[in-house]
Order: sequence, then structure tokens, then C-alpha cells
Amino acid sequence: MLQSINSNSNIQIQNCIAGCRKSQKELYDAYSSKMFVVCLRYTKNQADAEDVLQDGFVKLFRNLDKYRGEGSFEGWIRRIFVNTAIEHIRKNKNNTNDISDMIENTIKDNYSNALDNLFEKDLHKITSTLSDGYKTVFNMYAIEGYSHKEIANFLGITESTSKSQFSRAKAILRTLLLGNNHTVSHHIAC
Repeated sequence: MLQSINSNSNIQIQNCIAGCRKSQKELYDAYSSKMFVVCLRYTKNQADAEDVLQDGFVKLFRNLDKYRGEGSFEGWIRRIFVNTAIEHIRKNKNNTNDISDMIENTIKDNYSNALDNLFEKDLHKITSTLSDGYKTVFNMYAIEGYSHKEIANFLGITESTSKSQFSRAKAILRTLLLGNNHTVSHHIAC
């Protein structure tokens, strides 16, 4: 099975590029569950996530020859799926701005430890309540590690809008977490 890319796996990549179905299936099997979680972070439901996953693998196989072996192969794949999810959001919604550039609020960053200690499934469950714009910016910044400048370029918004949406998303999540304090405390203690 293709778990990570090393010198031996370059042959499997070349086999995938050449159209070898067995190697393509191995690559799919190795990364589909991880990339499905990425897709779920950006979509509203499982059906949309499955669509993004399928589109992402189509793009992956079409562009596999562009992987140069620099950096993490999984990171390279993840970027394809994040970009695919963002394209899906753009297609399904004309405007990802939830906050106008003119109405930006600065939210104090208290209680950040509660967010830092959530398990992934808990984070997904609670972030799924956010609007698409907030959820997308939150996921890209807090989970995927994109800068606000990169997010702004991807989404066609200003850098300050990205920062504002991230702050608002954290504030909403904080409110939700404090309202569910007993549940969160249980998960943090485990």
C-alpha cells in the first residue's frame, strides 16, 4: 500500500501517471479517508464532500506528473483538495464574504485554549454550524495553515476581510463552546 512517498514510491507514482489502475487504487486507498476529512471541513454535508473528493482525485491524477518530489507528498495532495473545495464553494455561492469590508470588528481573543484542545471530530461538528465564509476562512487559517494573504488571494477578498472573518468565526465558536462547556470539558479531560 502507498502510505508515504519515498524513493520506492516514485515507481508507483510513475505507474499512476502511466495509467496503472492498481497503483491509482493504492494511492486512492492510502489518501481518500484523510482527504475526505479535508473535504468535509469545507462543505455543508457528506454528499458535497464526496463530490469534492471525487473532483479532487480527478485533478490529482491529471496533475500527478507535476509533483516534483519537493516537500511532503501528502501536503501537495492536501493543497489540491483544499483548492478543489474552495472552487466548489465559489461555484455554489457567488459571495463568500459574510462581513463587509466596511463593517469589521476586532474580537478579543480570550478562551482560545478551548479551541486548541478540541478533537478533530468535535471541531468539525462545531465548525459545521458556521456560515460558509466563516468556516472556510477558519479552516484555511487555523487548520490548513494558510496566511490571511493567501486566503484573500484564494477567495478573492481582502486580507483584512479574512482576518475579520477569522475573528468572528472564533468568537462564534467560543460562544458555542462556552454554551456547551460541560461537553467540551469532558472531551478536554479525556
